[in-house]
Amino acid sequence: MQEILPLIVSEGDMTPVLTLTNWDRMPWLEEHRAKELNFDQRPPPRLSVSHCHYSMMPESFFKVKPKVIYVMRNPKDVFTSSYYYYDMASYMVNPGTKDEFLDKFLDGKVIFGSWFDHVKGWLGAKDQDRIMYISYEEMILDLKASISKISLFIGKTLSQEVIEKIADHCMFKNMKQNKMSNYSLVPSEYMDQKKSEFLRKGIAGDWKNNLTEAQAARFDSVYKEKMKDVNFKFMWDENMQL
Repeated sequence: MQEILPLIVSEGDMTPVLTLTNWDRMPWLEEHRAKELNFDQRPPPRLSVSHCHYSMMPESFFKVKPKVIYVMRNPKDVFTSSYYYYDMASYMVNPGTKDEFLDKFLDGKVIFGSWFDHVKGWLGAKDQDRIMYISYEEMILDLKASISKISLFIGKTLSQEVIEKIADHCMFKNMKQNKMSNYSLVPSEYMDQKKSEFLRKGIAGDWKNNLTEAQAARFDSVYKEKMKDVNFKFMWDENMQL
């Protein structure tokens, strides 16, 4: 999304994604970088990104009511991606074994807390006419359609040619080569990409290569209990097989 949105706003001009690191073109609200960049003084539209729960958003968020694109992903794949990220990033707590990390993940004892609480919080947000819900799986399935949907949501009308240009650049294999987006500029003492690349596989369903049958069954049991009252159709809901 940090690659797609700037390209939609620039109407396909590649300059912002080829000259600015993704943490500068769309700074994280929960990090100091946004303040260093004087983010609040940037001309609109201002693009930012956050891992924050809905309940953690500042008071100004509820006054200004910006448009929000909320990206969801199969929590089994979130767990898998997080496991490798925790292992390669020196500033993260060692994940331990997969069983140990699974305990932490399902209990919400990981950075940014419970996946279940996070998703439920944003699905229950007010002003939902200003929130677009999209999944990682949806973007993988049809990136061009997703880009078209996003552009309409933020009020941009793009030609099919521009949409295809953006989609081609944002294919995982192509985006992975962009040094402004693949975190290769981060010193190795912070991210050891010899252990695991930051942009690793970019697929749906890699959890099947990482969870045992017993671990997957336990995950399904917790998921079923925690999400039983959620009235939302997720792409992975068929017994979470996607």
